[in-house]
Amino acid sequence: MKKETNVIKIGCCGFPIAHKKYYQEFKCIEINSTFYQIPNIKIATKWRKEAEIENPSFEFIIKAWQIITHKSSSFTYRRMREKIGNKDNYGFFSPTKEVFLAWERTRDFAVELGCKKILFQCPASFTPEEKNLKNLYSFFNKIKKDKEKHGFDFIIEVRGEKWDEKIVKKICDGLNLVHCVDPLYSKSYCGKYRYYRLHGLHIGNRLDYNYTFSDKELKKVLTMCDKKINYVMFNNSTMYEDAKRLKAMVNSS
Repeated sequence: MKKETNVIKIGCCGFPIAHKKYYQEFKCIEINSTFYQIPNIKIATKWRKEAEIENPSFEFIIKAWQIITHKSSSFTYRRMREKIGNKDNYGFFSPTKEVFLAWERTRDFAVELGCKKILFQCPASFTPEEKNLKNLYSFFNKIKKDKEKHGFDFIIEVRGEKWDEKIVKKICDGLNLVHCVDPLYSKSYCGKYRYYRLHGLHIGNRLDYNYTFSDKELKKVLTMCDKKINYVMFNNSTMYEDAKRLKAMVNSS
């Protein structure tokens, strides 16, 4: 099912159970709350210290603040507590003060948390047109010093058929990004490790998170864990149960 040398890191997108128990059961987590609103920096300190007690090698991954990736018209902004300024200055990696301030706060939270991996999740409306690509390249080149200083890995999740293999490879290779996909629906084209996010059931452009993966689907995911290091992160309604089932499959293989 997997090569002996392959490492499969399994986790959830958010805490589905008490923090202490989660740290004991899993090796990593993807923090989703940072996408909606960057929490107070004291939260990062608290989580890091909790994890250090229960599991010193525990790994945090965070999702970059939506101000960087999503336009202010996105329904996800309803969950943001801070007031919106000029609506045209938000999202799509725009070269604006608002976007780079959002990056600075994402960066600072990651540093305090001890997080080395940051996921940039793009909406389906972010297509590979010239302006978007120009902004994307400019953004990642501008924050390159932060990446090198803090030893970050940047992971990008783009959506839609327009992001074909040629475009994705060019971007990821050129900017040293890891390509994130839902492996049951899309192919991962590049990256030094696999980063998979299992959202649930895809129905056209809509996601149904109220979904439990079958054993057959989980086994298929394992066959696609073909890198030395592979992350499988669950983002569905039964994420905890499904993550435990996948862990059991890995441990028994």
